[in-house]
Amino acid sequence: MRMMKKLSVLLLILCIYVSSSIQAFAADQAEISQVVTNTASYLTKTVSEPQVGSIGGEWAVIGLARSGYLVPQSYYDDYYKVVEKYVKELGGVLHDKKYTEYSRVILALTAIGKDPSNVAGYNLLEPLGDFEKTNWQGINGPIFALIALDSGQYEIPVNKKAKTQATREMYINEILTRQLADGGFALSGNTADPDVTGMALQALAKYQSKEKVKAATDKAVEALSNMQNNSGGYATWGTENLESAAQVLMALCELGIRPDDRRFTKNGHNLVDNLLSYYREGQGFLHTADGSGENLMSTEQAFYTLVNVQRVGAGKTSLYNMADVKKGSQTNPGNETKTPETEGLPNKNKDVKPSVITNAGRTFTDIQGHVNQKSIEAMAARNILNGISDTQFVPDRTMTRAEFAAIVTRSLGLTLKAASVFKDVSADSWYAPYVGTAYTYNLIQGTSEDTFTPEQTITRQEAAVMVARAAKLCGLDTNVQDIEIRDMLAQFTDYTKTAEWARASLAFSYREHILSQDMIEIQPEAAVTRSEVSDMLYQLLMNSKLL
Repeated sequence: MRMMKKLSVLLLILCIYVSSSIQAFAADQAEISQVVTNTASYLTKTVSEPQVGSIGGEWAVIGLARSGYLVPQSYYDDYYKVVEKYVKELGGVLHDKKYTEYSRVILALTAIGKDPSNVAGYNLLEPLGDFEKTNWQGINGPIFALIALDSGQYEIPVNKKAKTQATREMYINEILTRQLADGGFALSGNTADPDVTGMALQALAKYQSKEKVKAATDKAVEALSNMQNNSGGYATWGTENLESAAQVLMALCELGIRPDDRRFTKNGHNLVDNLLSYYREGQGFLHTADGSGENLMSTEQAFYTLVNVQRVGAGKTSLYNMADVKKGSQTNPGNETKTPETEGLPNKNKDVKPSVITNAGRTFTDIQGHVNQKSIEAMAARNILNGISDTQFVPDRTMTRAEFAAIVTRSLGLTLKAASVFKDVSADSWYAPYVGTAYTYNLIQGTSEDTFTPEQTITRQEAAVMVARAAKLCGLDTNVQDIEIRDMLAQFTDYTKTAEWARASLAFSYREHILSQDMIEIQPEAAVTRSEVSDMLYQLLMNSKLL
């Protein structure tokens, strides 16, 4: 009995901690939004004519393009003309030693929807095919080569002049070989530098399915946590500064780690708190914690970092994952107010967003050869439905109603809402925001007027009803005529066992092949498995043009 009381107290403390953390980060998002807007306005005036350069150039363009802040199209068009002129004058050779020059320009061009493989007739991707020259300047070379190449999912061109043709695997290995004994990375020496460690993790973020990368990442994340000071920030060469905190926060965003993760909260201060402490309204960001050195470089880094926090918090792709950018000129690059054909149906709810790949190549040892392997891997790659462990998915395990609500909400990219009307859904529970969001969008209903029964196993017919409601939100026509319901369900030997309230949803799910018609029974009251749920959501998202 005494042990049970101790466990109850521990659980209560944990729930209070999680609840306060969520509330604190929600408050951060409101402040971040205001600071991003103000800084975007400041930068468009300060960097009114961006040039090719590490300050007053590409980083301002990248931040603005990814922020969604309303910038005149002429701003980006004029910048592109500057790049064309610059590249032409240099004969396509931006630098003979610093290949990060190519990477930085590639990132900016990708952010505004331009093609870096043809700038005034020159392919700016091609130099990154030279392994030796890209690595000449040190670890920054392979780091930013990977970030640039992955930003637009570019193939590495064959560089006929290269002594050694580069591959992504070679760049990954080059970064990994430079990891220090303390877990971090540095430009030189044997002591980890927070800036460089953060940037290395940004480059490795998309390769977490590789065991060696995941192991190195975990070690580096631990090192960064240990390096963080009591103000939530970092010091380089003994001086606490904005840029160090910014690059670590960028790494967390690219890795999908919450900015208020407990590992990165010291003395009540997280990285967002620290970064915002450098802000001076109307003047940009300071460079150092002692209040000195306000400059454009610190402002640009803080800006694009907060844009990344804002994007990830809203369920969008990260700053460097530019798969959402339409190719060609855009009136407002990065501002997702239009719905391209590849990002959903015309009639979908505006809050529904396409799922993006954040963990490419993710798989599990216990799904190899499974009939639903493809759909499981697709859901795992988008962090919609994860494994029970790093190697096990457990495809035949059943699922609770709360788990299903969370997965459906994630699959539609809905912004979480805390509201819940069910008395058995505690505000402190991990699933409360998901249940509240699903209820807000009419994806779920309770088992009674004021109960949801979150821990109850979800049945196949209950899952079909929720998926049909999600389909309607995605813009699919879910109407099924009575005669169609009868004809669709009559092919199954146990169709009379289905609940009246579930028949239309079941018929719709079979019609759209969200549920397979290969079986001879519906088994409406059977518990649905994790692999079945993966396939149902995969088929739904495919039909809705959200994959």
